[in-house]
Formats: sequence, structure tokens, C-alpha cells
Amino acid sequence: MDNVPPGYLFGLLLFLLACSAFFSSSETSLLSLNRYRLRHLAKNGHRGAKRVSTLLSRPDRLLGTILIGNNFVNILASSIATVLAIQLWGEAGIAIATIGLTLALLIFGEITPKTLAALRPETVAYPFSLPLMLLLKLFYPLVIVLNWISNGLLKLLGVDPASKTSDSLTTEELRSVVGEPGHELPKNRQDMLLGILDLEKVTVDDIMIPRNEVTGINLVDDIETIISQLRTTPHTRLPVFRNDINQVEGVVHMRQIARLLTHNQLTKDSLLEACSEPYFIPENTPLSTQLINFQKHKHRIGIVVDEYGDVIGIVSLEDILEEIVGDFSNQSALRSPDIHPQEDGTLVIDGAAYIREVNKSLDWHLPCDGPKTLNGLITEALETIPDSAVCLKIGPYRLEILQSSENRVKSVRVWQSAPKEQPEPEQESAAD
Repeated sequence: MDNVPPGYLFGLLLFLLACSAFFSSSETSLLSLNRYRLRHLAKNGHRGAKRVSTLLSRPDRLLGTILIGNNFVNILASSIATVLAIQLWGEAGIAIATIGLTLALLIFGEITPKTLAALRPETVAYPFSLPLMLLLKLFYPLVIVLNWISNGLLKLLGVDPASKTSDSLTTEELRSVVGEPGHELPKNRQDMLLGILDLEKVTVDDIMIPRNEVTGINLVDDIETIISQLRTTPHTRLPVFRNDINQVEGVVHMRQIARLLTHNQLTKDSLLEACSEPYFIPENTPLSTQLINFQKHKHRIGIVVDEYGDVIGIVSLEDILEEIVGDFSNQSALRSPDIHPQEDGTLVIDGAAYIREVNKSLDWHLPCDGPKTLNGLITEALETIPDSAVCLKIGPYRLEILQSSENRVKSVRVWQSAPKEQPEPEQESAAD
């Protein structure tokens, strides 16, 4: 090699630097790819994605091929650089070659190509996968031997080379992925996906219409009153009961009795005949489970009961869908919290308002893992039903009771104080 002209050696050295950059960028790009996008492209027939998927299916062989090629190239480049430096500068060229080649490999063979590959992994990985496939076949016998030795050493250290960590996502990890800001997923679709993931955390008693707000047909009423109610109701389905909602006898769909109403032929007997059997739901059923149950049993409305079998409300398929896609009809206004902003910045809220709805509307964080309504939260904090104006503090939120009756809080003035360390709920006098 001493007789080889310096020009040829310099050209070969540049080629080896390019090969070093190829192996370095290949490794970084392949390991930086989005695995879920890679699977999607491979399923859609993308040739580069298919080759990359094949390479990544055996990472030990892939890394073995890259390391063999990279080390061979770097060692050969070091030898050629030393010969070239000696030809040009004599014995002093050894130090020059060492320093110069180290800098060249770091800049052109490692840092620059790896940075580019990390920033544009798909641009690098897919075209580079073809020569890597060819090199894998070329180095296959050597790769097998080296992997056998390496795997044997790992087993001596108590590591199973065949074991692989799962790259599947948990619910919380998927929530983090969906919640990341980006331009490819519109905000409304992002909210819908998060709504689906939240179905497991929410139960039917969190979204049901409470029994005191349920509109239904009482068979004890005279037929004229029932007909008038049916003609003016905004609902499509109504529970039919006798005396009390706990004595539900069925659920009537307006379509089933439309002809009878039109021809004034509706009777209590025909109303009962048009009713379907009531469908009862335990109060703690997760929404994800109930959505499947509605589909399985072909129901669109259910009667929610507690552990004693007493009716505590009703829930419909529409209520669950609204948890996913948001409010899509004005019917939700019938049970939404009554929130009235005041000129001084405070809010007057009905005591029957759902805490979850208040938190969603105002982006607050009132505790909702216990009582479901604002009235329940206040009575739990005070451990009594207040009979006069009382102020209390729950976390950073201050609440002033404006109206109360013998059995519940009717309206509350609420405002948020400056963020501080959240103390336990405390009772203060109204004069404070």
C-alpha cells in the first residue's frame, strides 16, 4: 500500500467515511421510527416499510450486520489514514492521522448522519433498508456466529435474549399519545378519542338523569292528562309507571302510539300494550360496559337502580354518546348545571348541578369521586344541611350558600381564590 498514490488513498478514505455515515445513520433511523406508523405503512403495501419491518423483526441480526460493517469500515479507514499521513508527513503523520481521522469520523461519520437520521428517520430508513438486506445476507454466517457468542454471554448474566418487551400501549399511555398537541389530529377528534378512553372511569350514575328530574307517564292520572303530556313531550321515549317511579311497568316509544294519538284512540290498556319491558341497570356500571350492553340487548334507554333495587334515575344511549362526541342536541340543556355568571366575577350555581358538568364547563377541579352533585358535596363537607347562609372553602374554591330548604341546598355562590395549598374543607361564618 506504500506504493499506492496518495490521491487513490484519499479517495478511498472519503468512500469509507461515506460508508461509516451510512451505517451510523441506518442504525439511528431504524431505531427512531414510529412503530405504529411503520405498521400502518407496511399493511398498506409500502415496500420500504415492509423491508424495515423484516429487519426489525430480528434486531440482534440487524445490529450485528450494522456493527460488523461499521467497525470494518472504521478500522480500514484508520489504517489507510495512517499510511496516507506517513506518505505525506513521515513519522509525524501518525499523530496527525489520529487526530484528523477522529474528528472526521465524529463529524462526518457519526454526529451529522445520526442527527439527520434522528430528525428524518423515514427519509433515511426506507431507502437504506435495501442495501442493509443485501449486507445481512452477505454477512449472515458471521452474524450467526457472533450472535451465538453474544447470546451465550447474556445467558451467563441471567438475561434471556429471546425475551422482548411489549410495545403495546396501556390506556394511560394511549391517552398521553392522543393528548399530545399536533397538527395531524383535529381538536374535535382528539376530544372524541379521549372521551372513549374516559368511558372506563365514568359510571352510569355520573351521567344519569336523577329520578326527581325524570319525566314519565303516571298511569294513575286520567287519560286526558296522559294524552296531553304525550302530545307536548319533547322526548322520544318515556318510562311508564304507576304511582311512583319505583313501580315502572315499561318504556313507551312515541312512534308506537303516534297513530293512536292522531285518531284519539289511545287508552291506558293500549298504552301498556305498546310499552317494552323496562331495562334495569346497576348504578355503578362503567359507561364502556353499558355501551356494549345497550348494543347487545338492543335497548336505547335504561332504568338505573341502586343496590336495594330502588330507581335512582334513567340513562340513555344518547347520554353515553354525548360523553364521547359532546352535546349534540338541546335535550342536554334539561339536565345541565344552571350556572349564572355575576358581574363581580362570581358564579351562582344550582345545588342540583352535577359536579362533573361544573368541572367540564368551567375547567375546575372540584372533587367528584364522592358526591355527584354540588348539594351533596356541600352537605358532606359540612356534615349537615345548613339552615342559614354559610360559607365554606373546598380546595381553592369558596362557596357561599344563598338558598337552602329542609332537605337540600338550592343555590350557591362560587368563586375561585388564588392558588394555595389545599386545606381540608372548613366552615366559616357568613359575616367573614
